[in-house]
Order: sequence, then structure tokens, then C-alpha cells
Amino acid sequence: MFDVEIRRTFSAAHQLKGYDGDCRNLHGHNYNVIAVVRTDSLNEIGIALDFKLLKAALDDILAGYDHKNLSELPEYADINPTSEVMARNIYRRLGAAVNNGVLKVKSIRIEESANSAITYFEE
Repeated sequence: MFDVEIRRTFSAAHQLKGYDGDCRNLHGHNYNVIAVVRTDSLNEIGIALDFKLLKAALDDILAGYDHKNLSELPEYADINPTSEVMARNIYRRLGAAVNNGVLKVKSIRIEESANSAITYFEE
């Protein structure tokens, strides 16, 4: 098996409605997003998945988040844009773009800081 992994970053603000703490206030993060795609095969020149293609697919998703107030985005109208919820959304959107029977998104990890992260995957 091969795990192809990329890391991308974006900056955004959010607030957690209903949270009993400072995070209920508008605040920002410099998020790191680590995407892992798994495959058991290589193409004819020995590549599992071209990094450029994976980066482009993830960048397309993250462009809608970068330098935005995530709490104001339509996809978060009914749920807080927590790292957990964002990881699940990114996982599913990236899967729709790259999963093909040979390639499958294995996980999405979101780091809010150097000390706080969440990883989402489906079995």
C-alpha cells in the first residue's frame, strides 16, 4: 500500500456558538490540513498519485475557506465550523474529487495550532 500525503495551509476566522469559553468569540487560526490518499498500485511510470493533482484538488476546496469567517459560510449555517466538522467536510469533498476505485482518501488531519489537531477518516 502507498499513502500519498500533502500538507496545505489556510487562514480563517470562526466562532463556536453555544461554546462555554473564549472560542465563542470570533477568533482566527492558521490551519494546516494534511490529506492522505491510499492506493495499492502505481502507474506505468511508478507514481501512486501525482502530487500536483492532489494539491490542486485540495487547494480548490480550501480556496473557499481561506481568509473567510467560516461561521458565515452557507455550509456551516446549521453547525459550528469546528475542526472536526471541517475535516469531515473536506474528507468527503476531496473523496468526491479523487476516489476512483484505485485511489481513496484515507484521512484528513486539521491542525489548529502546533498543539491541537483532529483527524477524520471513514472505515
